Amino acid sequence: MAEWVTGNITQVRHWTDNLFSITLQAPVRPFTAGQFAKLGMDIGGERVQRAYSYVNAPGDNDLEFYLVTVPDGKLSPRLHALQAGDSLLITEEAAGFFVLEEVPDSQTLWMLATGTALGPYLSILQEGRDLDRFENIVLVHAARYARDLSYLPLMQSLQQRYQGKLRIQTVVSREDAAGSLTGRIPALIEQGELEAAVGLTISAEHSHVMLCGNPEMVRDTQQVLKETRQMRKHLRRKPGHITSEHYW
Repeated sequence: MAEWVTGNITQVRHWTDNLFSITLQAPVRPFTAGQFAKLGMDIGGERVQRAYSYVNAPGDNDLEFYLVTVPDGKLSPRLHALQAGDSLLITEEAAGFFVLEEVPDSQTLWMLATGTALGPYLSILQEGRDLDRFENIVLVHAARYARDLSYLPLMQSLQQRYQGKLRIQTVVSREDAAGSLTGRIPALIEQGELEAAVGLTISAEHSHVMLCGNPEMVRDTQQVLKETRQMRKHLRRKPGHITSEHYW
């Protein structure tokens, strides 16, 4: 049974009509970058809860979450309506295995995300722990429209911080946007466009790929990597090249 604590919201930032971030302070236990907590509200006599990844680095007292409003959802429209000063329930303990300690050493670490699934990577990169074992890191954020690339300024500042070690690439599926590739991640890998834009190759010998986002993207990308790069899912008992997490 999850232990809940009450958090105090310090900021709600609305990026678009349906994308927003909540920052709160709460007495949660230490977590590992890449993990998630559950946010909850008591609605109609029941506790409605959903899992959201931490965006902030562990140790940061400002707990940040990146969310999308589901119009007919039970919880997200209510979260969207919250303001600074409101309270929100959060699980005291984080969970999840989408963390660097589950990722084997490789020359290039690819972090591929769609939508709000960018969160775990931002937490990992802001902390900066255990990244010395990778020569290159590539962060890819895919969204429908350029206006949905909410954290691009943070991505760019992280790129400067890592001084050439981190490369970033944005992908937009429903319009042409300057600086972004157009299309879907699986097709861009299959056609070689993503690697050409980044200047690095994806290979079973030298790469590990982390996938986080829409289940369709995760499934299709895994299939492309399996068929074209001979890469397989990474398991503790059977090391591989792909670590994935479905995300809504």
